[in-house]
Amino acid sequence: MDATRQTGAFRADTFEVTHRMVFSIAAPMTLAFLTTPLLGLVDTAVVGRLGNAALIGGLAIGAALFDLVFGALNFFRSSTTGLVAQAFGRGDALEKQAIFWRAMLSALAVGILVVLAGPLVIAGGLAFMAPGGEVAAAAAAYLVIRLYATPLALANYVVLGYVLGESRSGLGLLLQSVINGVNIVLSIWLGLSLGWGLPGVAWATVIAETTGAVLGCAILLAGFRTTPAPGLRRIFNVAALKRLLSLNFDIMVRTLALVFAFAWFTRLGSQFGELQLAANAILMNFFLVAGYYLDGLATAAETIVGRAIGAGRRVAFLRAARLTIGWGTALAALTTAFFLVFGDAVIGLLTTVPEVRAVAGQFLPWAALTALSGVLAFQMDGVYIGATWSRDMRNMMLASLVLFVLCAHLLGTAFGNHGLWAALNLFLLSRGFGLLAMLPRRLRQTFQDSAGSGREA
Repeated sequence: MDATRQTGAFRADTFEVTHRMVFSIAAPMTLAFLTTPLLGLVDTAVVGRLGNAALIGGLAIGAALFDLVFGALNFFRSSTTGLVAQAFGRGDALEKQAIFWRAMLSALAVGILVVLAGPLVIAGGLAFMAPGGEVAAAAAAYLVIRLYATPLALANYVVLGYVLGESRSGLGLLLQSVINGVNIVLSIWLGLSLGWGLPGVAWATVIAETTGAVLGCAILLAGFRTTPAPGLRRIFNVAALKRLLSLNFDIMVRTLALVFAFAWFTRLGSQFGELQLAANAILMNFFLVAGYYLDGLATAAETIVGRAIGAGRRVAFLRAARLTIGWGTALAALTTAFFLVFGDAVIGLLTTVPEVRAVAGQFLPWAALTALSGVLAFQMDGVYIGATWSRDMRNMMLASLVLFVLCAHLLGTAFGNHGLWAALNLFLLSRGFGLLAMLPRRLRQTFQDSAGSGREA
């Protein structure tokens, strides 16, 4: 066997896509994604006990800005997963390593550039958010420290993308749990026990990202010792670097467009008054709840579809898409039904303001429907990322964004907040069904070898 081909239980030419395989990836990643909001709650609780409202505002502003930056740079995770999964499907261990080093070097370079541009990033972010004087000072203090973690946070994206590409979601869960667990413990210790306050919370994040990056890289490098290492010529292959950059750019544009859509939803909602703005913020949590497990299933689609593409297994590709869409739809339907029945009680847990609860109840059905409206968009994103069909995903997102902006204006003008929620559901539906409509053509282009495409998975 060629030395570049991986050995072990996995064989690139035959694997069966099962329900168990889907959930062996989706379940750990759903749990991993759930640790992130827990971290946010702990950080808020720590700062909230310091007795200064400006510090809470500073944390909220700083965390929001970093969520925006890291959200835009999350392509390091997604592109690495798709490319590694395809190399895994081909059984090409040498190219897997080369992909890792290309992505890691790119991530570190971008992270260092963000740090160097830190003063501009902070000044621009605070100008955009426009907080008050004391809140701005608190946010700036948090951002200056948190900025140091940028290269390490991006390195962790690459590590997570790599292990997911290899279908090692359990390791992905472990690494995310270590990062967020260390962060939680240190936030409490540094912020409260040692009295460092908000800077202590920021340093906790820097140390946690460092811990995760060191641990993750140590585990991967230990595994690399069992296979030949790629040379510099292969790592810096011009065609491969161009493909990586193109893939990353497409995913970044897609992510920024998605962020803009939700920001536009919030902006238009604010025009309907404070009560409807508050109600929309409460109801958006319904969509976020569904997003955790839909993200987990989308990750399963990325990993398995990428393997199927690499191995030339059309049957496995189709089964992966069907299983993830099927389970996503079933869970989304249950989520919608749950919120339609118990949504008023959930709203009551999220706010005690009677006026906000009453207004949120009027728009509850629209929010409950977002799980079903969005399921296909989540799963198609997973399929297209795994297949590295990033240009199609980018273009469909931009087309859907244009549709959303138009519908939000027209329907919002005609029907108020009801029209705005209808436009959001149409935005989610158009993305999912648009990508689904493009799938047959893409399948024909990708699996041109009829003999290969007809083999059993």
